[in-house]
Amino acid sequence: MKALKNKERRPMHKGRAEGAGQPPRRPAAPVKSSPRPQARTEKPAAAVPAESRALNLRNGDRPAERVPVILESSGAGDFHLVDSGKGLKLEQYGPYRIVRPEAQALWQPSVATHVWEKADAVFTGDTDEDGMGRWRFPKEALGETWPLSLLGVDFLGRFTAFRHVGVFPEQIVHWEWMKKQVETAKRPIKVLNLFGYTGVASLVAAAAGAEVTHVDASKKAIGWARENQALSRLEKAPIRWICEDAMKFILREERRGSKYDIILTDPPKFGRGPNGEVWQLFDHLPLMLDICRELLAPNAMGLVLTAYSIRASFYSVHELMRETMRGAGGVVESGELVIREAGLDGKSAERALSTSLFSRWVPV
Repeated sequence: MKALKNKERRPMHKGRAEGAGQPPRRPAAPVKSSPRPQARTEKPAAAVPAESRALNLRNGDRPAERVPVILESSGAGDFHLVDSGKGLKLEQYGPYRIVRPEAQALWQPSVATHVWEKADAVFTGDTDEDGMGRWRFPKEALGETWPLSLLGVDFLGRFTAFRHVGVFPEQIVHWEWMKKQVETAKRPIKVLNLFGYTGVASLVAAAAGAEVTHVDASKKAIGWARENQALSRLEKAPIRWICEDAMKFILREERRGSKYDIILTDPPKFGRGPNGEVWQLFDHLPLMLDICRELLAPNAMGLVLTAYSIRASFYSVHELMRETMRGAGGVVESGELVIREAGLDGKSAERALSTSLFSRWVPV
């Protein structure tokens, strides 16, 4: 993984679909319904607002900035991006080659057509990122789950009706950074993982020695995360699995005076909590970051925000993060997460595929 500076890219992002705390519709797929990230595509008829508070007025200088920053991965562990093009991507997840839609792959594929045609699984159906579809298995029917590994953590891949497979490998650049911070701290570290999905980041942090609080509103996602914990032989690791609306949880933590050294937050564009709480990214992100700042310990190591499924410049979240961290010193670095095609052998360096926006505050 490496960080590159880029002065010309302007992202137009269409990232992942997400779901929170709602019973899934019946998938038109030959696999079982599975947990998915926190959001629903349709706006609820009756919106129940999450508990709120006023934003703090921040004084002091804004942190220094590093922009734009491109954090690049060419793959890791059991994953790499083989090829992309014509609105699709060909990925290697352990023993399987998988084809999924990718709107940002505007170019032509570089790998031969017969390689694409020999994929083990192809997601078809609804081409909208937030929509449902089905998996087609050209060679033979595959099981619902299969084992994968990243950064020494074992977990389950799963063919879900929302095209996702249980991990977003582009975020490994954040996980590697977090792992290093925990391992070199020489003191106990507390990590908060908001919208934690299937728990891979939480398990990476716990395996490195951190005490972890993992929050997700989906019971199925929490169940999947616990399966991954057992598969990674980390049953005794200090992880709290919290099934709750993220905003309600952090408001309560603020009242309690809880503090964390590292906070990861990966909010959806739109979501609903288990009791009908509504999340709208552009409406609620400023307050979420404001509360997260209050939860940072005095000697905190970082606050990391990743944003999918939005059409915006990374400068939007960058300037919000700098305003949120006024008077805290340090630096805010923002840009995009990208995955570079690695070819059939996983060792090449071809085109880079943009996946999401990010902004990260660090004290130094």
